[in-house]
Amino acid sequence: MGKENPAEKALNLIRGRLCDPTFVFRPLSGSSDSNYSKLKFIVSTSITEGCNNSILLLGPRGSGKAAVLDLVVGDLIEEYPDSVTLIRLNGLLHSEDICAFKEIARQLCMEHHLLFSKMASFDENSQFIIAMLRECGLAHKTIIFVLDEFDMFAQGKQRLLYSLLDAMQSVTSQAVVVGISSRLDADQLLEKRVRSRFSHRKILFLPPSREEIDSLLEHLLSLPADSSFPSGYVSQFNEKIKNITSDTRFKDMLKTFLNANSTVNSLLKFIFRAVSSMNLESGLLSLENFKTALSSMQRQPKLEAVRDCSILELYLLVCMRRLEVKEQISYNFIGVMKEYKTIHDSFQTSDYYAQNVCLRAFEHLREREVICYAENRGQSQAGEYRPMKLLISASELHQGMRSHACCPAILLKLLDH
Repeated sequence: MGKENPAEKALNLIRGRLCDPTFVFRPLSGSSDSNYSKLKFIVSTSITEGCNNSILLLGPRGSGKAAVLDLVVGDLIEEYPDSVTLIRLNGLLHSEDICAFKEIARQLCMEHHLLFSKMASFDENSQFIIAMLRECGLAHKTIIFVLDEFDMFAQGKQRLLYSLLDAMQSVTSQAVVVGISSRLDADQLLEKRVRSRFSHRKILFLPPSREEIDSLLEHLLSLPADSSFPSGYVSQFNEKIKNITSDTRFKDMLKTFLNANSTVNSLLKFIFRAVSSMNLESGLLSLENFKTALSSMQRQPKLEAVRDCSILELYLLVCMRRLEVKEQISYNFIGVMKEYKTIHDSFQTSDYYAQNVCLRAFEHLREREVICYAENRGQSQAGEYRPMKLLISASELHQGMRSHACCPAILLKLLDH
């Protein structure tokens, strides 16, 4: 087996980094004001001082809530190996109270090497959990309950939340309830009896700042100097990364991408696609790799639909757009055909088709959802007489036609005037 190419090795290293949440979020946790520091302080206080806590981690999907929590829990288990028990529930799987209590009992039994009974009733599991909270508290062990999709647990009677939070009112218990949700109003879903026992601590996961993104890019893409890579290759690779990230075209590209989705997870997907298209012969990333990644992630179905249209369908779309420019609020297929004939008579175009052919093209556009009926009523009316409307904007139509392989120049001229 031959020696591994440095470019392939670099590619595998960076891909591995992008798929490792611990590596990704470690540099974002350095500040004392970071979400990592705030969460670690709250949970570690429960471990060291023997108190109970509850907290919500709120933010859009992909913002790093679960990853930062895993980072905190992993570090605390290393610091206090015999003082932490972790219980994980997911609202998509365990929102029913019976199922949730059984799963908690199962995980507690597994953690403490006890025999779990599948036949135990709801009350037996509930009493077992309360007894374990008391015993762990007396042994100075903290149980961390992680409730992912927290808002799902806040539906129905909320017996699980009430039971846990009520048991935590006891001085003998020592536990932390950490809820994770993408709903910013998750705490408002709680019943009064649950809300009165909840601490109302919340940590918001906001999009990373420009400085954090720059730091993250360097952290993810730079090769380590003290590694098995050739020193010349490392310096050349890192220099290329600096040139790309400092390029104004890259900054504009990144800004365009983050305007659509500014979460860390989406940024990682963008970088992964760019890295995957790296030229293994040169062994270096280029600006073109990021352009390719951006175009593949910014798929626009409407533009693709326009690019796949026939010449006749393009004519019909341009006619509809011209009718809208003329402030003709309501128009149907017959009106579009009149505009189509006007264009043909004025410019003597060679692309002129019979009305029944145009009607089939019109129906095809409707099936592709590029156009639709303007209103639901009048369904008994023939299709060519029902009012229609465009489902794409003028800019989308113009952009789609410009990228069309066979779009006649006359159509772009008609669209602009």
